[in-house]
Amino acid sequence: MSNEAAENPVTVVDWTLPSPRKVGMILVILTESALFSIFVVTYVYYMGKSLSGPYPHEVLSLPILGSIMLFGSSGTIVRAEHWLKHNDLTKFHQWWGLTIALGLGFLVYTAMEWAKLIYREHLTLSSNLFGSTYYSLVGLHASHVVVGAILLSMVLIASLRGVLQHRHHEHVEMISWYWHFVDAVWAVVLTVVYLISPRVS
Repeated sequence: MSNEAAENPVTVVDWTLPSPRKVGMILVILTESALFSIFVVTYVYYMGKSLSGPYPHEVLSLPILGSIMLFGSSGTIVRAEHWLKHNDLTKFHQWWGLTIALGLGFLVYTAMEWAKLIYREHLTLSSNLFGSTYYSLVGLHASHVVVGAILLSMVLIASLRGVLQHRHHEHVEMISWYWHFVDAVWAVVLTVVYLISPRVS
């Protein structure tokens, strides 16, 4: 063996399998991304092709409050994770509960918007191409917010019952990944539906 090899021994690094939870959540997010891509492409394809009203520029208004609540919830869930890492369950409960409240607030805002569109503007699934694609895309996103809110609530209940502990951080992290994904999808929906389509119609 040469002196150089003796002075610089090769370090063997142990390789471990990636976390099954993280792999599983990545696959879920990739699958859901493909699903949302189909709906977004469909919306864009039919954008501006409705032969009758109401049209996006006539009935849609920028959902500023709802967006602030949903995007803000990504910040609160990060704070909740921070306090769970530090084993401060009281502050974890506060920030996690605030995340749930913001998610529910977004759903209430969406429900109010839909009520306005349906009963005041008479925009339904069968009104025109815009109505069909709008409710399909926004409704798909809203259903994922509902699923996320249920998962968040289950974690909070488990924690309040003393089941959730510091060692369960990865479980909580995976749910936060899902929630961040839902927020990221809303950024796409917000851009395509509320910022672009009213200019095209």
